[in-house]
Amino acid sequence: MLKRMFVAPDPRRARLRFAARAVLGIGLAVAVCYLAGHSLVGAVTGGLAALLALFTVTDATVRGQAVTTALLPVVGVPVLAAAAELHALPVARDFVFLAVVGAGVYARRWGPRGHSLGVFAFMTFFVAQFVHATPAQLPELYAAVLLSVLSAAAVRFGVWCYERRLPPAVVPAPPAGRGLARVTTRQAVQATAGAGFALVVGQLVSGQRWYWAVGATWWIFVNTASRGETLVRGFRRVLGTVIGIGLGFLVAVPMGGAPLPTAVLIAVAVFGIFYTAAVSYTWMMLCVTLLAELLYGLFGVLSPGLLGLRLAETGVGALGAALAVLLVLPVTTHAVTDAWIGRALRCVHACTAEAAARLAGSATADPAPRVAELEQLLGRVRLAVAPLVHPLNPMPARKRRARRVLALLDDCAREVRGLVAVAADPVASHDARLAAACWRVEAAVEALTEGRPDALGGPAESPAEPALAHLHGLERALADLAEPLRAPTGSPLVGA
Repeated sequence: MLKRMFVAPDPRRARLRFAARAVLGIGLAVAVCYLAGHSLVGAVTGGLAALLALFTVTDATVRGQAVTTALLPVVGVPVLAAAAELHALPVARDFVFLAVVGAGVYARRWGPRGHSLGVFAFMTFFVAQFVHATPAQLPELYAAVLLSVLSAAAVRFGVWCYERRLPPAVVPAPPAGRGLARVTTRQAVQATAGAGFALVVGQLVSGQRWYWAVGATWWIFVNTASRGETLVRGFRRVLGTVIGIGLGFLVAVPMGGAPLPTAVLIAVAVFGIFYTAAVSYTWMMLCVTLLAELLYGLFGVLSPGLLGLRLAETGVGALGAALAVLLVLPVTTHAVTDAWIGRALRCVHACTAEAAARLAGSATADPAPRVAELEQLLGRVRLAVAPLVHPLNPMPARKRRARRVLALLDDCAREVRGLVAVAADPVASHDARLAAACWRVEAAVEALTEGRPDALGGPAESPAEPALAHLHGLERALADLAEPLRAPTGSPLVGA
């Protein structure tokens, strides 16, 4: 875990800039709230709204990000009103909270924008429970949310919009389906069921802090698509919370809510959340736990007993998520893994075809976007396969097979990148053997995606020409994939 945190590559310092901008944007939002005369509750609500605006909006283009950011208050303000108005009506509040959970997960079918708005809606309701919002506080909280989202937008799109200098991000759409065959529909049902369990049991554990259990269930479902992914994420959430609570005993509790050092550590925790999110969910949850402890310190309620309660509620939420994915419309790990591996292989073929057309002299062929898409798809494959290669996986044969598949897919990506680099050379010439090699790549991809790995044959000896050498290396990697993808049950990684 330490290695992933400190050694993980950070191309173009993207994570560093992401985290530094977050500290700047959230700091500005809190300062604006205080200058507007808001109380501590208003400033905390505004700061969390700014955090969400900077963290959850992930549209492919800057314009899309700006539109989604503008829509956040449209979703958040009504949810905030409902949470505050129902503060004295716990039964109605609970049912509305569960409806927000289901709607927030269901909205993921509309891509990054739906995901962002769903997260913001849920977290707005959650924050209302965190600060114990009442109807009398609504005007201040409305103003805090609006001012903070505007402050975050000013930093993101005005002061430091580094995305304008980057190519648009490629966001692969999730595998399609209808009704209960669609993963987002199943997850919406699962998340609602898991949150319902967490809500009931969480209230038995604590009548005041029950919402932590619901929050744990919700965030375990974020960015997961299968039973295995959700279980692994639940384990990592509990682990991060345990470490964060231990750190809280050492740092947050002795500090006693002193304003200046607490503000400094809050900035450090915010930086850590944004910097670690892409590489380690455990580290991110450590930072989230520390942030929550520091905020409770500012409110003057932090104590060892509260930290123990936080751990208990997190355990309840993780249990609710686990029961939901195991018992309610389960989405198996191998089904999701198969879908993403198939899409990655088809993208390999598309990259190859575009590069070959470029080498043949086509002025319109451009393999670069396909390569970017392939990198995103391989990221999704790694996420889907993560449960199979997890250290706690008790099935070593499946773990070895999954690691072999990941290594060979990385080989495919490396050969594709090399081929595209050759194709970008303006003096590269067309070789008649390219067409035959591309056809063999296409046939290999079809054999693998259609479950006919036995139809694959190994390539001939690699030639000296760079483009053909990369194509032959790609053929070899595809042929080697036949063995780990072969499974009697038809589930490439989980069968047998």
